[in-house]
Amino acid sequence: LTLAFIGDGASAGSYGYTNSGYSVYEEENERLTESLRTKVSAIKSLSIEIGTEVKNQNKMLSEMDNDFDSAGGLLGATMGRLRTLSRGSQTKLLCYMMLFALFVFFVVYWIIKLR
Repeated sequence: LTLAFIGDGASAGSYGYTNSGYSVYEEENERLTESLRTKVSAIKSLSIEIGTEVKNQNKMLSEMDNDFDSAGGLLGATMGRLRTLSRGSQTKLLCYMMLFALFVFFVVYWIIKLR
């Protein structure tokens, strides 16, 4: 009875069929593994490129931050000088500066109009 049970499901021909089915699954598994390997490699190189680009962008942002800080300091110093100029009795100097600015404006306007 035990021999018949074992013999019912496993004949000599079915071993070859099972092995060939296993071989098909093994080949598909290898193909999918290779496909996954290439995808992982592509993602790795892409992430390395993104990391390099992020480093470059951070460096550029840091440089821009320094430039804005220096421009802010220069603007603050200029505003301080203008406050000092407006508080003092130097209204005559301020009037001269306004007249000079108007003169420059009219000269530029005249040059543009002649073109």
